[in-house]
Amino acid sequence: MSAPTRLAILGSTGSIGTQALDVVAQHPDKLRVTRSGHRGDDLVALATAPDVDLVLVATPGIAALAATIAALEAGKSIALANKEILVAAGHLITRLCGGAGERLRPVDSEHCALWQCLEGERPENVARIALTASGGAFRDRPLLDMASVTPEEALTHPTWRMGPKVTIDSATLVNKGYEVVEARWLYGVPYERIDVVFHPESVVHAMVELTDGSVMAQLAEPDMRIPIQYALLWERLPSRAPRFDWQRARELRFGAIEPARYPCLDVVLETARSGDLGAMAGLSSADEVAVDAFLAREIAFTKIPDLLKQGAEVGSREARGRAPELAQVLAIDAAVRAALAPLAVR
Repeated sequence: MSAPTRLAILGSTGSIGTQALDVVAQHPDKLRVTRSGHRGDDLVALATAPDVDLVLVATPGIAALAATIAALEAGKSIALANKEILVAAGHLITRLCGGAGERLRPVDSEHCALWQCLEGERPENVARIALTASGGAFRDRPLLDMASVTPEEALTHPTWRMGPKVTIDSATLVNKGYEVVEARWLYGVPYERIDVVFHPESVVHAMVELTDGSVMAQLAEPDMRIPIQYALLWERLPSRAPRFDWQRARELRFGAIEPARYPCLDVVLETARSGDLGAMAGLSSADEVAVDAFLAREIAFTKIPDLLKQGAEVGSREARGRAPELAQVLAIDAAVRAALAPLAVR
């Protein structure tokens, strides 16, 4: 029997980190946590420690960007449960390890689903891919009421239990725009062949249409332990997640995203399609500022897209048309925070 994979968890107290510990507890012969830390610890030292084989990155924002890069440079594998690292610096990550695979394992339910659907398929046989979106807390809210929504309402997700940042990003669909960007870096699929599909039941996590018209889909009850376990183990083993009951009558709905309800999604996608990597890094930082300001009741929910645009503009100016290296990504983050701090409270 081979020795357990030695795991470092960056963000061990968050939603993903605590569920990962549950997965580890179920498979002690396969996984052993040797290092763990939170935002503000010496994450680089944790991620590059000699007693670590695999690093689960579950911290918010780009707090673990330097640690992720250092771990890859040190020969570690990464299980990535963080969207912002690829959004802000996908070009730096894929330079070191290529796309999704053993060294870069996506933990997002949608990207773990795509990973499984695409396994064994030749790239030229993939016509398009679809990421499903639940629609978040305000998918049925009258549009005229959106300016008055509260943080408490936004944090009530209809199907998933997640941390506050990603739950707000689900309400704005920033998270889905981020997943489109991630798909570009992880699987090399161009933006024009990546769709976002409304699916409120959160049972179908992603779909892949092949050139012959066949559609591959991954289905599971909405439980993050499934993609976490798949990413950590790199094999199929029993899990504690609920089983899909295919004898129970249920409706699975699909549809188009309503642009007027989710202006942030358009901002993210327009920035991504521009190819301006500095702008993308700036937008990611601006979203952190905007979400924090909304949760603190300093801005209205409907002000978030304006701050995203401003952050993208700052990032674009800072990068000056070049692909930013690590130091410049961090400098863009600082510049955006400095620029938006007074704007957030107006």
